[in-house]
Amino acid sequence: MNTTETKAIAAAFISRFNANDIDGALDCLTDDVTWWIAGHPDSLPVVGTLDRERLARLFHRMHSQLIDGLRMTVKGMVAEDHRVAVEVESYGQLKNGRVYNQHYHFLMETRDGKIAAVREYLDTQHVFAVWFQS
Repeated sequence: MNTTETKAIAAAFISRFNANDIDGALDCLTDDVTWWIAGHPDSLPVVGTLDRERLARLFHRMHSQLIDGLRMTVKGMVAEDHRVAVEVESYGQLKNGRVYNQHYHFLMETRDGKIAAVREYLDTQHVFAVWFQS
């Protein structure tokens, strides 16, 4: 797989997520995808390694709490072989009045035209303050 194809796979995932097509975004992932989110497992229930089923629940739960979905803006992409590093900024307004404006670094590994593994780095304090704090 060349770097252009690898970048296109990552871009397709983000495009579907931006269109509020959660099932379409999930279709960009392999059945055995692993999605690791940085952080200490005892600090947030969403950190650690998620399988496809847990990830689907997380995406749908997030989407249900947002007014108009989560908009993800790609700031940069660098690819090598089957891996792509993606810098992203997101913005979304929650139904509770809070704003989620996150900065991420995703390292995605592709296989057979789909995303097979993701390592997600983000500000976990912002996650807690917006999604979990009372």
